[in-house]
Amino acid sequence: MILTIRGKSFDWGSRTYMMGVLNVTPDSFSDGGQFQTVNAAVDRAAKMVSSGVDIIDIGGESTKPGAIPVDVATELARVIPVITAIRQHREIRDIPISIDTTKSVVAQAAIAAGADIINDVSGGEFDNQMFATVAKLGVPYILMHMRGTPATMQQMTDYSDVIGEIIAFFETQIDRAIKSGIARSHLIIDPGIGFSKTYGQNIALIRQIDKFQILDLPLLVGVSRKSFIGKILNQPDPEQRLWGTAAACCASIAGGADILRVHDVVEMVDVSRVADVMFRSSIG
Repeated sequence: MILTIRGKSFDWGSRTYMMGVLNVTPDSFSDGGQFQTVNAAVDRAAKMVSSGVDIIDIGGESTKPGAIPVDVATELARVIPVITAIRQHREIRDIPISIDTTKSVVAQAAIAAGADIINDVSGGEFDNQMFATVAKLGVPYILMHMRGTPATMQQMTDYSDVIGEIIAFFETQIDRAIKSGIARSHLIIDPGIGFSKTYGQNIALIRQIDKFQILDLPLLVGVSRKSFIGKILNQPDPEQRLWGTAAACCASIAGGADILRVHDVVEMVDVSRVADVMFRSSIG
């Protein structure tokens, strides 16, 4: 199955694609405040494109544990100027952009400004207009698993079967999305590493990431710099978790991940190129 965005073909299963994180927020867990100005954000986007990124994921609201929600106006003021500036930049204007939002109003405005994909950490749970909006826009949609909200999610980790319950969630939401008019070929799933999961559950998810292939949809995995890596390494600084991230990305590719959402693009592009040769039979 091939998805084409801005002339770029995503041939799922052929290789691992890189989604680069561009947080235009003051409070994201790893790089909050670094790219708040439009110029800083565009410079960061340009560096990611030159490093081989396939998608830039722009977010204007932190979803770290305990994060405080922001209103629509604030989120729009953060993301729309950045999307517009990238689309006006001669060297990077054709890069596919995803908008990381749970709000249908923000999603619609971002697509109008030049974004291509909607990346919703709530999986359609926060905004009852999200699926209808995605269907109307006719764009790809990343459906992530999370319980509760960023403020409450780490108190909602009681699973009897973490893999089975996440798969059941996806089955329900995929059915809802398709009945709302979203094309199945536009759906991408993300099991939500670090979102309403304990340390042990995150490890279990990565070890068994291949089980999500039963859903027959492209799989996005976001492990970059996350706290379970910090616990393994005894490293409280997210920016010092580069090689731990590399190991978790490699494990994710071995399990069949199609997209990796990362902060350290240049290093993870190299990791994925080698891992693809090791774990994808069509390459090498």
